[in-house]
Amino acid sequence: MTRPINGLICAHYLEAHVRNARPDVILNFWLYPAGFAAVTVGRKLGLPVVVGSVGSDLNAIRDPFSRWLTRRTLIGASRVITKSEQLRREAVSMGADPSKLHVVVNGCDSGIFFVRNRNAARQELNIARNAELIVFVGRMNRAKGIDELFESVAALSEKNPHLRLAYVGDGPELAPMQEKTRSTGLTNRVLFAGPCSSLQVAQWLAASNLLALPSYAEGCPNAVIEALSCGRPVVATSVGSMPELVDSRCGMLVPPRQVKSLTNALDAALSCEWDENAIAHHFRREWDQVAQEVFAICKASREHDRSQRLLQQSRFTQSGVAAD
Repeated sequence: MTRPINGLICAHYLEAHVRNARPDVILNFWLYPAGFAAVTVGRKLGLPVVVGSVGSDLNAIRDPFSRWLTRRTLIGASRVITKSEQLRREAVSMGADPSKLHVVVNGCDSGIFFVRNRNAARQELNIARNAELIVFVGRMNRAKGIDELFESVAALSEKNPHLRLAYVGDGPELAPMQEKTRSTGLTNRVLFAGPCSSLQVAQWLAASNLLALPSYAEGCPNAVIEALSCGRPVVATSVGSMPELVDSRCGMLVPPRQVKSLTNALDAALSCEWDENAIAHHFRREWDQVAQEVFAICKASREHDRSQRLLQQSRFTQSGVAAD
């Protein structure tokens, strides 16, 4: 019930901190309520505001009020950053000025995510060398397609005695999925790693044959970028920025919520001979590069704001001279 006023509440508490900090630019990621608050405070204090969309703040807006306020945020910001071309198009469809939009794709820490020896990683994780290991990395909720993935693996396990599935992540459906695994007698096939650090995620990816991420909706998922950096193919749904990250050279895309399509893609991907080094170089992007691009956008926003102020002052001065 409070969602329509959350942005104003955020702005109320944010203003004093921004006023004391006296920044050149306000930068925010997540359009509503935080982005709306940033734009509100920026307008009041005369500061340029750069807002960024991370995915579900554009793809999965919960109600008409939030959509309207998100639209106001997009229109009112000095610049808008999106993590994918798909999100940029969505922002344009909601009224954002295309000239203010910038696509800055996520990066990856290549010091953690890189091609490693699969057998060595499996020995560390106590995974059999002959296993065909599918790894899921993400939040354990149904919108990530974890049920469809389970059903696909259950179907494939009937003909593939070496097939294994590892869920890496935490969330509300972790315990129910563990119970489902016990009740279906697949405890020897399905593993649950729980919440993992970046180093542990990299270890699971190195041990895997492929990453599966059959989400119903996505922005620009780090798990896909990390898997590719590790040289592992990806089977995912054709949602969000997935088509921008995954093609036939590094994986397969299927429609969301379709178990049969997912099952066939997993089966085909496990049968393919993938070039892990080619996959690792398919998408190579460091977080430092992301930071530099964001900084350049903030700098351009500040410089544009200053030039507009100077222009307004010049017009004011000229109008005063004309009046004299």
